[in-house]
Amino acid sequence: MFKGSITALVTPFKNGAVDEDQVVALTERQIAAGTHGLVPCGTTGESATLTFEEHMRVVEIVIETAGGHIPVIAGTGSNSTAVAIQNQKRAKELGADAGLVVAPYYNKPNAEGLYQHFKAINDAVDLPIIVYNVPGRTVVDIDADTVARIAELGQVVGIKDATGDMGRVSAHRRLIGHDFVQLSGDDPTALGFNATGGVGAISVTSNVAPALCAQFQDATLKGDWGTAREINDKLLPLHYALFTSSSPGPTKYAMSVLGVMNSELRLPLTEPNEASNAAVREALVIAGLLDQA
Repeated sequence: MFKGSITALVTPFKNGAVDEDQVVALTERQIAAGTHGLVPCGTTGESATLTFEEHMRVVEIVIETAGGHIPVIAGTGSNSTAVAIQNQKRAKELGADAGLVVAPYYNKPNAEGLYQHFKAINDAVDLPIIVYNVPGRTVVDIDADTVARIAELGQVVGIKDATGDMGRVSAHRRLIGHDFVQLSGDDPTALGFNATGGVGAISVTSNVAPALCAQFQDATLKGDWGTAREINDKLLPLHYALFTSSSPGPTKYAMSVLGVMNSELRLPLTEPNEASNAAVREALVIAGLLDQA
């Protein structure tokens, strides 16, 4: 159910408020482009700056707009176990297909704390869990042995791995089995991730280039590595350009250049500088999404 190009959807703002009409438009754009799934209110959705009401309203709109055509994995994680449970419960009530639960950030729990965090959510809510391991943001890494222990929990069906470590895919396959859903959370290494056993990516770049990212994932899932490499060559500069400033700043800028939406962010994020913007424009040209200036 969870595979292919799954977009970590940006949250659009207008004059400081969530732009609900634009949430609908972005969701429809993704579905029309062939995207295989959506993650509203993850890191790229600036979830850390959303109120609970805003967060869940965005999730609700995406679910309603998707209408069951593609799965919706709601961002539900928190560094507070109680809040994560609250988020997971509400996501289930709204009809989400799963919750994306990040490793607790700031607290720096040990392996036992990580396991107990996921166990508490697993035991409290009857909704599939995708574990999100992103040590670059959380300062804690869920090692393969701990992932394997967490994967024994009944609701845990897969992982979004943003470590960039290709060895994790094989380690997870060995410890957990081949049915455990492994999704890359790192666009530049998505090709290698799938080649070693992954089945997709929760992608930032697919906000900007949804059709290309979907085509890329389709090619890898069919074993058409030649086509996948060709598309990856076009996308790779964009993968990197979108992280030349704090994400999702460059992503929203790219979407504004393409006329998709405005580039408004919420503090503490600010607009990317001109060097970042120039890198994004150049990458858009390489990807064939923008005419040469």
